[in-house]
Amino acid sequence: MDVEALKSELIYKAVRSSGSGGQNVNKVATKVVLYFNLESTEVFNHEEKERLRVFFKNRLNKLGILKLDSDESRSQLRNKTLVTQRFLRLVEEGLKEDKERKPTKVPKAVKQKRLETKRKVSEKKANRKPPRLD
Repeated sequence: MDVEALKSELIYKAVRSSGSGGQNVNKVATKVVLYFNLESTEVFNHEEKERLRVFFKNRLNKLGILKLDSDESRSQLRNKTLVTQRFLRLVEEGLKEDKERKPTKVPKAVKQKRLETKRKVSEKKANRKPPRLD
């Protein structure tokens, strides 16, 4: 994955942050919104795009645009850095292939322990019954 090429395709927009913060909130646009168009990107091949499309299925809009925002900091530059790092982490996670599960046998000792426990419980319950007088 070419990080620099990917970063060049990102679009940033600074908007006013919501919530408390006094006069600063009303004056300064510190919240940063990141837009990434998955459909028109040149960085990923078709297979990678499809994998990311599945990974981001609930985050993409109808046009295939991913929107992330950050308003954690009071600094616009810090928020831009944070949202970019979050985006790169998500892309890395989305491209990661799951390891194939190798089925394993149940160990003999586990089977024996289960049967032994079962036998002990059975004996305990049998001892609760009154003796048979035949």
